[in-house]
Order: sequence, then C-alpha cells, then structure tokens
Amino acid sequence: MRDFFIPFINGALRSAGIETDREIQIEKPSDKKFGDFSTNIAFLLAREMSRNPRELASELIGHLSFPEGTVVKTDVAGPGFVNFHLDPVFIMRSVREVLQAGDAFGSRNAGLGQKAIVEYVSANPTGPLTVGRGRGGVLGDCLANILSTQGYEVTREYYFNDAGRQMQILAESVRFRYLEQCGLTVEYPESHYQGDYIRDIAGELFREHGDSLAGTGNLSIFKETAEGIIFASIRKTLARLSITHDSFFNEHTLYKPGEGGISPNQAVIDALDGKGFISRHDDATWFMTTKLGQEKDKVLIKSTGDPSYRLPDIAYHVTKFKRNYSLIVNIFGADHIDEYPDVNEALKILGYDTSRIRVAINQFVTTTVGGQTIKMSTRKGNADLLDDLIDEVGADATRLFFIMRSKDSHLNFDIDLAKRQSKDNPVFYLQYAHARICSLLRMASKEIGFNGDGATGEHLELLTQPVEIELGSALLDYPEVIQSCLRFLEPQKMVEYLHGIAELYHKFYQECPILKADHGVRTARLELSLCVRQVLRNGFVLLGISAPESM
Repeated sequence: MRDFFIPFINGALRSAGIETDREIQIEKPSDKKFGDFSTNIAFLLAREMSRNPRELASELIGHLSFPEGTVVKTDVAGPGFVNFHLDPVFIMRSVREVLQAGDAFGSRNAGLGQKAIVEYVSANPTGPLTVGRGRGGVLGDCLANILSTQGYEVTREYYFNDAGRQMQILAESVRFRYLEQCGLTVEYPESHYQGDYIRDIAGELFREHGDSLAGTGNLSIFKETAEGIIFASIRKTLARLSITHDSFFNEHTLYKPGEGGISPNQAVIDALDGKGFISRHDDATWFMTTKLGQEKDKVLIKSTGDPSYRLPDIAYHVTKFKRNYSLIVNIFGADHIDEYPDVNEALKILGYDTSRIRVAINQFVTTTVGGQTIKMSTRKGNADLLDDLIDEVGADATRLFFIMRSKDSHLNFDIDLAKRQSKDNPVFYLQYAHARICSLLRMASKEIGFNGDGATGEHLELLTQPVEIELGSALLDYPEVIQSCLRFLEPQKMVEYLHGIAELYHKFYQECPILKADHGVRTARLELSLCVRQVLRNGFVLLGISAPESM
C-alpha cells in the first residue's frame, strides 16, 4: 500500500519544481487521528532548501492529485508531515489482492535473475546439535524461504568443518574409547569430548573390527567413522525441523591443491602477501590488520602449521564470489562476532565487493524448565540437545520460539511456556487463529453452502466497521513486512506482524457477527476471513510452521 503514494508525491514535487534523489518514506502514524499513512519528505527537503517545512508541506499538498475514491483528505501535521486519510472503500477494495494472488501474495521479482546463497547451521561434526545451533538453523531457513519469494535463485549451504584441530580431537576421543572397549586401560584427557555418543561410535567400531584397530596409530578410520555417524545424526535432527540444504561445502577442499597446484588457503596467503598485508614472525603467518587501523595483527597460520579459523573462512568466501552469487548471507553464532569483520577486510583487499555480503549474528540460547536454567557444554557431555527440545515441545514451537525474539538478543527458551496450550504461547495463539477461521468456513459451508474456492472479494467494500477496516489495512502490510524482514535479516518482524493479525482477527470475530449477518455483509466477512487465513498461511510457510485446520 505504501507504494501507492510514491508516484503521486513524485508528481507533486515535479509540479512544485523540486528535484531530489531522496527516497520517499511512507509510514503509518501511531495515532489514527493523523491518518492512515504519512510522509516526512517535505520536512526533509525544507531543511535542505532553507524553507519553512509546514509551508513546503502545504505547497506540496496543493500539487497532489489522487484518483477519485482513494484519498479522502490530506493535511499537514507537526513540523511538516503530510498525512493521508484513505477512503475505507478503497482500503477494502485493495484487500481483494490477497485472494487474487493467493499463495503468491507478498511475492516479488526483485531478485529475478540473481543468485543468493544462505549459509547456516555449519556446525562442526563433533557432536549432536545443541539448542544454540538450532536457533541459527531456523533463522537461516526462514531467510532462505523469504528470499525465494522475492525471485532469487537460492542455494542453502552447509559449510562442513571436516578439517582442523577439532576433528583431530574427535578422532582421538573415539580412539581412546575404542581402546577401552578393547579392554585396555587409558587415561582419557579432560580436553577431549566426554559425551556418551563417543562411546557409542567406539562401540560401532569395536563391533565391526573387534580389537584389530588397537595397534594402529592412524586416526583416519576413527575420524571418518565419527564424522559419518555424527553428521548423519545432525541431518536427521535438522530434518525434524524441516531444515534441509542444497549443498555441503567441505572445508578440507580448501587445503588441497587447486588452480596452479596451490590450495585455496595458500592462494589467499599469496594474494594478501602480494598486497603487502602478510608478515611472518614467531613461526606464524599474520594478517597485518594493524595497517587497517586495528590494534593487533591476526594470525592466519599458527606456529603449529595449522590455520586459524580466519584463513579457511576467507578462502571459502572467495569460492562464493567465484560461484557468482549476487547476495551472500551468512548466519553466524555470537562466537564469530570478532572474526567475520577480518574476513570482510581481507576480501576487500583481494578486490571483492563485500557489499554483497550480509551477516546475521544470532545470540546465545539458554533453556529453562521450571525456572531452572540448563547449562550447555557439548564437550563435557551435558549438552542441551536440540533433539531433546523437539521431543519436549514439538517442531513448530521450537522453530517459532527461536525467532520470536530479535537475533541480536539473548534468547531464554521457556519450555514450560512452549508447551502451554493458551494464548500466552505465541505458536498456539497464531495457529488457533488459523484453526478458528477453518472451523468458521466449515460451518459456513454446512449451514449456508458458502464455498470459498475461487472467491474474489467482490463484497469486501461493504465492510465499514472500524475493526474491519483496521484488519483489512493490516493485511495489506504483509508484502512490506517481508521487505522489512530482509532489510534487517529479522524474521522476528514476521512473527510480530502475524501475532498482530491474529489479535485483530479475534477482535473482529468477537465484535462482528458473521454467519448471522445480512447476506451481503455475511459474505464480505467470510471473504475477509479467507484473506486473513491466506496471509496467516503465507506467513507460516515463511516461518516453517504448520497451519492446523483444527485444534
């Protein structure tokens, strides 16, 4: 609906002889007395032009001309805001678009012909998925869903960390537990993985090989077996949340010779060295970030010869650019907050357009049961496992609770609330609204023969009650909420929006008789209910939760 005003405001500016490249912002006033929409363009331009903002706003209004039956009043408020009061019939007539577009309502072609990659989860295959990893997984999955509706060709990628020190520790951990299975006494290091799953993997090896591996010092079979079993478990857990990936990028490929016989990791070192950003001292290789104004240089290759996380991450992102992605979205945990800016700086030095990279950092998660916080530690073996959470509250509640708070905020996952069948539970509240509409439509079909299939919304303009107009206007905000979700990489905004729609619908349901209304109004209110159901369904698809027809 906001886009409706743009060409008319531009026309008024031209008529007033004003040329500007400023983006025209259209907002909804918090107080309804200031109209349905407003713009601050006159206020902003007046400052640049040294004009009185209210006078300029009044001048613009004099040049504004809208089609008959759309805007009933335009006025000036505050320091120079131009307010627009819409004809309620125009609002409700516009709501027809929801039924006409159906599942495609909110979709756009902004990304048509462009490729986007969303990297998410990317947990090391060193143990079962924890609740913390689940939050990033759901965030990434929702953003990939949203990008798909905007015309992008989306690749959902998992960066498979199958190299480095952690994988060696995993292999050693399994070997120690295997030796115990063989009846040998070993001193198990505190620094190694403690969970029972390590014993289970060792048991698998013992059942298959007996004690024949006891004398081998080669860790390959222990690493590969553990990696295969754990990653199968990770994918199974993700599938329970309907999270899938199109591709899996293996970290170890960055260590192998590629073009020109050198590895992608070494190619990064050589390229940065050629730009004067590599130094070598203390038996290590350093990225000279002090030349970028930072206090300390950052190690890329440790004195042990192992790379730090930064080096393969830089090389990995080079592959994303080489694969011609127009948009690169990374979902990282809070532990990456110090690392990814260095990766971006290195990519800039190497000549890549880092404006194509968007990073979403999701904060940590704690879970509470009965008010008691559960601590998480994969290595110590007492992790708050994602599978256990799904078992406890179900997939829908798990997904919605992960994204109902801003990604920038620490999330306290209240298991007791997630299980509660009441309006206090956000997922129950949303799904109940959908189920209530489905129940109403079944009743309408049975009692009056109403068939919503193929409804066009031709009766909607008969609705005049304030709550009906407010609900219709809110439905038209759905496409813009999608844009806001992408602008801030924040699906939480969709959760909040849908909650508002559900709240308005419950109010409408209570205040406006539906099946007992006169024929025309009854049909109109059923059509409005169909529109609400469509918007809820479309939003549920983006959030990855189900739309139950009864509860």
